[in-house]
Amino acid sequence: MSSLLDLVVDLSDWIWGTPMIIFLLISGIFLTIRLGFFQFRYAYYIFTQTIGRLFKKTDNKSKGTISPFQALTTALACTIGAGNIVGVPVAIMFGGPGAIFWMWVISLLAGAIKFSEVVLAVQYREKNEAGEFVGGPVYYMTKGLNMKWLGMWFAIALMVEVAISIMVQGNSLASSMQETFNVNPVVTGIIAMALVGIVIIGGIKRIANFTEKFVPFMIFLYLGAAFLIVIMNFNMIGEVLGLIFGYAFQPMAAVGGFGGAAIAQAIRHGFARGVYSNEAGVGTAPIAHAAATTDHPVRQGIWAVTEVVIDTVVVCSATAFVILSTGVWQNSGASSDPEALTTVAFAYGLGDAGGYIVTIALAFFVISTVIVLSYYGEKQAEFLFGLNGARVVKVVYVLAVLVGALGGAQTVWSLLDISLAAMAIPNIIALLLLSKEVVRLKNEFFTSPEFYLKDIGRATNSAKKTS
Repeated sequence: MSSLLDLVVDLSDWIWGTPMIIFLLISGIFLTIRLGFFQFRYAYYIFTQTIGRLFKKTDNKSKGTISPFQALTTALACTIGAGNIVGVPVAIMFGGPGAIFWMWVISLLAGAIKFSEVVLAVQYREKNEAGEFVGGPVYYMTKGLNMKWLGMWFAIALMVEVAISIMVQGNSLASSMQETFNVNPVVTGIIAMALVGIVIIGGIKRIANFTEKFVPFMIFLYLGAAFLIVIMNFNMIGEVLGLIFGYAFQPMAAVGGFGGAAIAQAIRHGFARGVYSNEAGVGTAPIAHAAATTDHPVRQGIWAVTEVVIDTVVVCSATAFVILSTGVWQNSGASSDPEALTTVAFAYGLGDAGGYIVTIALAFFVISTVIVLSYYGEKQAEFLFGLNGARVVKVVYVLAVLVGALGGAQTVWSLLDISLAAMAIPNIIALLLLSKEVVRLKNEFFTSPEFYLKDIGRATNSAKKTS
């Protein structure tokens, strides 16, 4: 049995090592070029049409189940999690400060991947029996490529991944609460199970209402504390930037508790952190965005670009600046337990309150992640078995929270990365095969007087020229 588990671990490490990183990197470069570097060319427009329109009403012509902002916060609820807190210090300790630079690079390319996913999800979405808009990889694989078998592959892989991930998240939450507040894992599991059940049983509208209020709060709590620590170490900002940019292109020798890193290690761990954090290419976020109220697939697609920026460029960078500015990454023994470095850094900057903030943030992130993961898995069950099948899966996922809290994830956690790869591979293939449709929709949006030209005030002149 142990040899089988070792084989699974070795396989998952290999898949999410060089092969998957290269696969996603090449896909990101290809889609960025094919889409005309739109995430850079229209950066200001993307900002003004997403964050800049948070409090404006949606156009009456738009169709959907939830608002674009609710779709964004729902997707962010899943991507912003433990990875942003414990993954960044791992990248720094094994790839050096330069890994953060490469994390930024892959996130900029990932914008094209996530944009493509969401555009296709909205383009090929449909209404279910409950009158809600549903979409995602299974729908654009089935309707866009006429490959239902590929959609079934993705759906099964995602359902398995969700069950494992929920148990892993539940275990992480229970362990953290016990260590910091001495809360019994059984109590944590029951409370978490009740919270998740109450929210997900209400469907996407209740989930969206929850994430709309919950996600901004948890992000601001974490970022506020991080910003305070960085300000307290303001004199270190120049040195931190020098470390990030300087060691992105040259190896770094061992310093204190840091064991040193080559350029290749900086690139590998930076790319891996970016990919794990924003989940571009995995195919989960499009499921949430497919329910959004919008008048064109591309309009929702630009929200996906904003999602990558918030998750990786903002939240991950905040963690990195706290760790590097406080200097805890150079402490003796830091490399032996890099996952704990964020807690150590916050405690160093804010005392015991800092450690509590990290634990509370982790609890918030885990609960929101489990809620949205459950929705993603439920939609796959609906695709395969209908609404009744989805109801059964909801119950299974709620129970999985308690099983994980009690330690039930210990024997299956190594399967998590393999199931993620089983989702990413067919999804990326579908994106590449349907890239022509993404380009068509992108060109339609940015040349039409009804959309982009109208937004920037050139619709009238364009119409005159056309006539």
